[in-house]
Amino acid sequence: MTPFMTLLCLGVLPRPILWAKPGSVVPQWSPVTLWCKGSPGTQEFHLHKKGSSSPWFKQPPQAPGNQAKVSFPYITEVHAGTYYCYYFSNAGWSVDSNSLELGVSGLYRKPSLSALPSSVVASGGTVTLQCGSEQEFDRFILTQEGDTEIPRILESQPPTGHLQALFLVGPVTPEHRWTFRCYGHFSRTPNQWSEPSDLLQLLVSASYPRAYTMENFIRLGVAGFILLILEILLLEAWYSRRKLAKDSTSGPAESEEITNCNQLPQTGPKVNQ
Repeated sequence: MTPFMTLLCLGVLPRPILWAKPGSVVPQWSPVTLWCKGSPGTQEFHLHKKGSSSPWFKQPPQAPGNQAKVSFPYITEVHAGTYYCYYFSNAGWSVDSNSLELGVSGLYRKPSLSALPSSVVASGGTVTLQCGSEQEFDRFILTQEGDTEIPRILESQPPTGHLQALFLVGPVTPEHRWTFRCYGHFSRTPNQWSEPSDLLQLLVSASYPRAYTMENFIRLGVAGFILLILEILLLEAWYSRRKLAKDSTSGPAESEEITNCNQLPQTGPKVNQ
């Protein structure tokens, strides 16, 4: 007996699955499609939005027969919220699916995202990401992009301030892409987000990241300058010693030459006394 038939015999239908494409966070005025997947034999799918008294949509199954979709050509803050779906079959009604938080972004100015102390992180290390904004958001959200279809979301809880939030990320490894964006929003409208920050990518190093920091570059520059000064001083000292040695070698010869000149016979006329 298959697992599906076993569930039917027990009177429990498989729980449906709800997801969004291209993702659960969509820029304002962009299209999005919600998919609900049930079990073979489904006759009708219902999509609910939390807070509504009646289903938003009722859809018959589509090929291959156990899923349905609801497409929005564009979304606004009205579409932001929590969704779930369920389905009906000959065996009755299913339980509710997983909750889907559909967020709409682009409703406020974008925050900034930076890495502390540096975006270069040693393999296996951790880093603190700071998301900040001039607007007094009471919640900030960090999303990780790259390898997974659905971004991993970390929410500042509780908030570290109305102007910024800190997120500890790690341990990081070179096997994955570590790319992030952050958003700001207000707790009274949790699914209405700001524009995304600029993309921040962490660089994973096999050695200690401090070797690449600006502080160490400055130190290396100062050390190089000091070595250059020392080399100049050594060259000057060497040149001075060489000059003194040369002068000491040529001095006696010149003195002897002058003495010999004084000993030359005088060729002028003699005066008789």
